[in-house]
Amino acid sequence: MKCLSTEDVKEWKGRTIEIDDSGTGDIVGDAFIGFHDVPTGEIIFRGIPVGLYTEENRNQDGPKKEILEAVKDGLKNLNFNKEKDRILLCRGSCFDLVREWFEKEELNYLPAIVEGKLQDAVEGRFLSHLRSLRVKSGNLSKTAGKERFFILFNWVCEDFPNRERFVKRGFPAWQKRWRAKAQKRYESKTQKRNFIKSRAKKIMQQM
Repeated sequence: MKCLSTEDVKEWKGRTIEIDDSGTGDIVGDAFIGFHDVPTGEIIFRGIPVGLYTEENRNQDGPKKEILEAVKDGLKNLNFNKEKDRILLCRGSCFDLVREWFEKEELNYLPAIVEGKLQDAVEGRFLSHLRSLRVKSGNLSKTAGKERFFILFNWVCEDFPNRERFVKRGFPAWQKRWRAKAQKRYESKTQKRNFIKSRAKKIMQQM
């Protein structure tokens, strides 16, 4: 195991690569893994398709396995040198299998809270993806949390039959609570729209 200590970090003189994620905890859209080659400033991304986040795949660690492969590919792309380079890895649970692999391969890494340039870039990549899905809210921010959750949840509710395919349906909370709420809200709004259309049609016929 080569998990670095605080003293190792202070004395390190080689190259550092930061790894962070975005979208892994959001109910809508793909997830992204970002890599930052600190000395050069280069940033690259690898996507994790939303289709992997099914209940079956979740039970078999499907997304985490895909994230592990994404990390391997990203490090290869950056010409990671096992003997000279170190990695600062986000502490998120999505990287559980990555940490196991790092320890097995005896890579130099440190669990870290990744902030700054990489965090901003990888969250920005996720937001660009959401915009490509036509999530148009002006309040959508790079900060994950309650506000972003309800923006995305409300977006799904607006067109539930067509937008559920963009949901990470393997999340336990989606199946146990939020799916039924989204479907009910969509049906309620549809009924109101149909009623308004019907009333407008009758009024036009009477004119």
